[in-house]
Amino acid sequence: MSTIALLADDHDGRNATVSADDGTPLAVRVFGPDDASLTVVFVHGHCLRADSWSFLREHLLPHWDSDTRMVFYDHRGHGDSGAADPSTYTIEQLGHDLDAVLRVVAPTGPVVLVGHSMGAMVVLAYARLFPAAIGARVAGIALLASAAGGITSVGLARVLHRRAVTSFQVAVRRAPRIMQASKQFGGRILEPIVREASFGTRAVSPRMIALATAMLNDTSLLTMASFLDSLIRFDETATLALLSDLPALVLAGSADIMIPFAHSVVLASQLSAAELVRLDGAGHSVILERAEEVAVAVLGLVDRARATIGTPNPICAIAG
Repeated sequence: MSTIALLADDHDGRNATVSADDGTPLAVRVFGPDDASLTVVFVHGHCLRADSWSFLREHLLPHWDSDTRMVFYDHRGHGDSGAADPSTYTIEQLGHDLDAVLRVVAPTGPVVLVGHSMGAMVVLAYARLFPAAIGARVAGIALLASAAGGITSVGLARVLHRRAVTSFQVAVRRAPRIMQASKQFGGRILEPIVREASFGTRAVSPRMIALATAMLNDTSLLTMASFLDSLIRFDETATLALLSDLPALVLAGSADIMIPFAHSVVLASQLSAAELVRLDGAGHSVILERAEEVAVAVLGLVDRARATIGTPNPICAIAG
């Protein structure tokens, strides 16, 4: 059974640890009162952590009152969460971890799930694993810079074919220290390429680049490698039928070369209540480089979700 332990309480949110069903500790941060009428849960991407939402959170906090609570957490093997057996590093397991976080941190009341990249895939996996929650507890979803499947068909992810992934995983397991050192060295050499893959055509601040680089460097190669199998096999296309009438936001950047915008078009076409948002010039790290515009879209989604559950509407306007 999942358990929770409060660790700290400050103006930056309340830190907590949720124990997943297999005992893996998951680091969680909660903003807003426990008796809020709606909880918004943010699910981060591969090799990132809850801090990847920090720019977006800065834009959301001033516009939600005591009726809204925000929950951020690190996946197993990421950030401040504990490591686990690499065999559990799958998107399906992360769907179960999301359920553990919800059961403990938000056991009652409606929730909106917001996922970025692999995090959005986790949201889709959760929907398949726990279909009774859709429409009952889950009042809306946001799928940001993601896909329902086939990520190796177009874009930079085409390099993730099975042979390359297997070779990479074998190298990491046989020589983890050498590979980790080469990752850090290669990260400095390949920084321009990483920046091109993560960000779009607009100039971004050094603060954003530093945050994205730090998160990537903090993730172990074992974690990075172990999730690749699940990513290349991922296919939740059939799950979209469960979500067809749910208020949804599908958002991505036009310059995303990791998961091209075409994937978002396919997603939105299968969700009758979806708003499709294209941010011209934005790359895969859209939640960092275009946080204010993403915040506007998320606020709109939560507004629509509240309308379906009969709770008061939040303040949805961001002053320009």
